Amino acid sequence: MFHKKTILKEFQISENKKGKFYSLPDLEKKFNINISRLPVSIRIILESIIRNYDCKKITEEYIYELMNWKPKDLRIKELPLIVTRILLQDFTGIPLLTDLAAMRSIAKKINKNPKKIEPLVPVDLIVDHSIQVDFFREKKSLDLNMQLEFKRNKERYQFIKWGMQAFNKFNVIPPGFGIVHQINLEYLSRGILNKDNIYYPDIIVGTDSHTTMINSIGVIGWGVGGIEAEAGMLGQPIYFLIPDVIGVNLIGKLNKGVTATDLVLTITKLLRKKNVVGKFVEFFGDGVKSLLLPDRATISNMAPEYGATIGFFPVDKITVNYFYNTGRNNLEIKAFESYFKSQKLFGIPKIGEIDYTDIITLNLDNVSPSLSGPNRPQDLIKLNNVKKKFTELLIKPTFKNGFNKDINELNKIYITKNGIKIKNGDILIAAITSCTNTSNPNLMLSAGLLAKKAVKFGLEISPKIKTSFTPGSRVVTEYLNNSGLLLYLEKLGFNIVAYGCATCIGNSGKIKSQIEEIIINNNIITSSILSGNRNFESRIHPSIYANFLASPPLVIAYAIAGNILVDLTIEPLGIDKNGKKIYLNDIWPSTEEINSLEKFTLNKNLFYFNYKNIKNNPGKLWSNISDTVIDNIYNWPISTYISQPPFFNNFKLKFEYFPKNIKGARALCILGDSITTDHISPAGLIEESSPAGKWLINNGVLKDEFNSYGSRRGNHEVMIRGTFSNKRIKNLITILGKNNTQIEGGFTYYQPSGEKMSIYDAAMKYISNNISTIIFAGKEYGTGSSRDWAAKGTKLLGVKMVIARSFERIHRANLIGMGILPLQFLNNDSIQSLNITGNEYFDLKGISKKIKPLEKIDFIIYRKNGKKIKKIKLLLRIDTPMEIKYYQNDGILPFVLRELLNS
Repeated sequence: MFHKKTILKEFQISENKKGKFYSLPDLEKKFNINISRLPVSIRIILESIIRNYDCKKITEEYIYELMNWKPKDLRIKELPLIVTRILLQDFTGIPLLTDLAAMRSIAKKINKNPKKIEPLVPVDLIVDHSIQVDFFREKKSLDLNMQLEFKRNKERYQFIKWGMQAFNKFNVIPPGFGIVHQINLEYLSRGILNKDNIYYPDIIVGTDSHTTMINSIGVIGWGVGGIEAEAGMLGQPIYFLIPDVIGVNLIGKLNKGVTATDLVLTITKLLRKKNVVGKFVEFFGDGVKSLLLPDRATISNMAPEYGATIGFFPVDKITVNYFYNTGRNNLEIKAFESYFKSQKLFGIPKIGEIDYTDIITLNLDNVSPSLSGPNRPQDLIKLNNVKKKFTELLIKPTFKNGFNKDINELNKIYITKNGIKIKNGDILIAAITSCTNTSNPNLMLSAGLLAKKAVKFGLEISPKIKTSFTPGSRVVTEYLNNSGLLLYLEKLGFNIVAYGCATCIGNSGKIKSQIEEIIINNNIITSSILSGNRNFESRIHPSIYANFLASPPLVIAYAIAGNILVDLTIEPLGIDKNGKKIYLNDIWPSTEEINSLEKFTLNKNLFYFNYKNIKNNPGKLWSNISDTVIDNIYNWPISTYISQPPFFNNFKLKFEYFPKNIKGARALCILGDSITTDHISPAGLIEESSPAGKWLINNGVLKDEFNSYGSRRGNHEVMIRGTFSNKRIKNLITILGKNNTQIEGGFTYYQPSGEKMSIYDAAMKYISNNISTIIFAGKEYGTGSSRDWAAKGTKLLGVKMVIARSFERIHRANLIGMGILPLQFLNNDSIQSLNITGNEYFDLKGISKKIKPLEKIDFIIYRKNGKKIKKIKLLLRIDTPMEIKYYQNDGILPFVLRELLNS
């Protein structure tokens, strides 16, 4: 039997202080296994398994399994991970809170103690996702947007305040302090923690896929859906397959003028091509040493975009310096450094020192200025090729992911009623936004310096472009102000409008009504340019179809140019006061200019005093939010924002649910490749004509008060109607249904009658007639945010299974968490090869209480006349025994609730 106390050792923190830790070097000696050749991320998880070993949920089998990790093993064993804390943002945090409140209501109803529903680990909720860009290009934009934010979201914030008093270990950082991942990086994470003087690494999960940003400081953490986070919060381990670990060997050094954004967009394309979905990625090599910590954070942040579970950087001196420069406690920092050195986990590995599943080499010398778009982060375009690429896409047919325009329309000018000229490629939204880039001081300084030079040349940005700046934290404002650069950003129209995700999450707000009217009526393909991480179809704005990711300085440069078809490498941005043509090279900041201003960013007092205000001075707007319910049980007042979720309506304390075979199912949607969680469950604007818009109007909500889908995630009536309602989603049932006509948006044909209707209405009709439904899809189904409502909404639409060519990690887990079967086509089978059009009906056989992970299940396809045409095997994408239990309990939440109330 394994005795963990035998490797509990002391390490020196400071001259007068020692701490204890579970020593991996001692474990290596004890078992004579070369643990030091394991990837660093695997060793950190190994320490967690050992520390939490209890012979119950975590047995010694897991220790030996991970200690003997082999690079090329078949990955069939799961691990239970106990996290040290959980990170939430409001879009997923509020639905999670409604579920916890509903669990307490159920407990009370069946005469169980509601206080059994209680977080067992610290939980931090950062409110940053709901603020919208209503006011911009004016000095008071931030204040005006904040006032509107609190007016719109009063009911949500009252509910959050109820949660603060109802649950222990539930901490809230109010609106206006920054973006969740930047706050986590700069403030919340201490690197290591200690209990009873035993020190251990910080290991977290968050309800946002970009939780991975914390990997840049050597912290293991990744995004999960709110469903899985709830289970972790209530004491359930986070179960995951022992992963492959891909080593990315960085060599060389970035050339002058190349930014961290260019690098991460290059990495995203490279790793998407290598298919690292569900794998750990660990960066190593001499090239890592040339990257500042914020550059590493930019790369780690976008792990979801390149598909990895984590994008991990080991701890080194650069990490330690970052902790000092961001105002952490000196003793904490000494403990952090001493711990990782004592564990022999300190320093960036060199080639040949670690055994990885595979190694990918990237020469930083080869990275060049780039954009990604127009609708996927992995679609890299070199700066000198943007004009050519956009022109090609403009004339490509829709079924080839083009915009289906005639080449003669390329330069056609349309004029609004008030004389504004619009043409294809025009940029209408330019936003310096998102946690990915606004946490990087060099990128922010670059943007400020470029703005300063542009202003001095007299360059301006067209008033038809909606410009905005949403820093990741107030610290960014401080150092830009102190360096004198904020003034020039404001002169170009990049006033600070919010501290939050804003445009990147889809909260870009409205564009001028006359402009929107003319681009809709004439199908003009206009553009947005943003320094974000996501540019999926219809995410940024429902009427702007081409969206490009770029570094903050390039965002400004393109805004000045005004159209994505301007080749910034050879064409002028504009004309100066003297009539001289000004090119990008004329205003691009030099490395020396950026370095001369770094002193303004490396001020630990800025960080210390900024974050001290979270408790000391959260702001009048937040302080004025009153608690409407002071009780451990929420009383569910009538609200279009917060309502009691229906997931526990038929809850029974005794487990008796076993899935059965499915007969006579119909296709609700047939979808293509790269369907994102934005396609499935939009976060942005609610349209009046949509099922959700109609429901809000019927419930007395004015159009101007709709707010966004994201902000209404606490109300299932809105969210179920928003599921599959994205304006740009392409349901192949409607394309193939009648005369091959192209129909976009949330529509389908209700197959028994062939009637066209909204997907929501069809789903309700199928449910009322007791007909099971299926979602069919291509590759990479569920790409994007860890959006639990993409699974919750699918569940409430009555969908029993999703059949795809492949799944993204988080969404697959979320489907199981809601009791929906994820199934994968085998071999060369696909929607196209099987000629599935939506007229068929389907049987699924082999589903019983004896199902096993990754089984092959019989699937039978019948034509409309009832004739069987095909029997195939599908791969059951329930990957672990624990996921089988979740599915058999009709989801993770009923499973956890039964465990808690039966204990």
